[in-house]
Amino acid sequence: MENLNQNIPQKSNFASMFANIVIPAAIVISVLVYIFVFGDASNFNEKGEPIPGNYLGLVHKGGPVVPILLSFFLMVLTFSIERFITIQMAYGSGSLNQFVRNVKSRLSANDIQGAIEVCEAQKGSVGNVTVSVLKRYQEVAADSSLSKEKKMEELQKEVEDSTALEMPHLEKNLNILATLASVGTLVALLGTVLGMIRAFAALASSGTPNAEALASGISEALINTALGIAASSIAIIMYNFFTSRIDNLTHHIDEIGYTINHTFSARQK
Repeated sequence: MENLNQNIPQKSNFASMFANIVIPAAIVISVLVYIFVFGDASNFNEKGEPIPGNYLGLVHKGGPVVPILLSFFLMVLTFSIERFITIQMAYGSGSLNQFVRNVKSRLSANDIQGAIEVCEAQKGSVGNVTVSVLKRYQEVAADSSLSKEKKMEELQKEVEDSTALEMPHLEKNLNILATLASVGTLVALLGTVLGMIRAFAALASSGTPNAEALASGISEALINTALGIAASSIAIIMYNFFTSRIDNLTHHIDEIGYTINHTFSARQK
C-alpha cells in the first residue's frame, strides 16, 4: 500500500491548492467584469440608465451584490469541471463492470498476479484499492503463522484502509459546492431585499409614484435573484451528480472486496 499512500497526499495537496487559487481568482475576476464589462459606459445612455436591450448594463444595475453572485457562479463552474475530471480519472481507463468481471475471472482461476496486472492496467481508485488488497492477499496467504480468521481480518482491514485513503481525495471540494448551493440562495435573497428597499425608498422620498426609480429597484432585486438561483441550482445538480458517481465507485470497491474475501475463504483450510 506504499504507492497508494504516497499518491493520496499529492492528490489532496493539489485539490487544496486548487481551491486556494480558484476562490480569490473568481472574486477578482468577477469584480473586474462587473466594473469594466458590465459597467462600461457604452452600455448606458446619457442618464446613466441601461440602453434598451443591453443586458450587460441591466446586470450592472443589480448593484454590489452582483460580483459576489458572479464569483459564486464562476466557482461552481470551475469546481464542477475539476471534480468531473478527477472523478472520471478515478474510474480508470475502462469500463468498471468489465474490470470487475476480469478480476473475478482471474480470481476464479487463482491467477492473483493476472488480477494485479488487470488492476494496474485499469488504474483509478478502484484499481488502486484492488491491487493493494490483492498484494496483501499474497502476503497473508504465504504467512503460515496466521490463522484463517486472522488472515480474513487482515484482508478486510486492507479493503477498509485503502478505501478510506481514496475517499477524501474523491470528496475533496464537494463541501465547497454544497456551501455555494446554500450561500448562493441567501446572498441572492439579500440582493433581492436590498433592491426592494431601494425601490420603496425612492417612492417614499419622492412623495409621488416614480416609475423609473421603482423599475430600477425591482430590476436590481430580480437580477440578483436570477443570478443566485442559477448558481445554486447548478451547484445542487453537480453535487448530487458527483455524490452519485462516488457511490457507484464505492459499490464496485465493496463488490471486489467481497469477491476477494470470499475467494480467499474458499481456498483456505
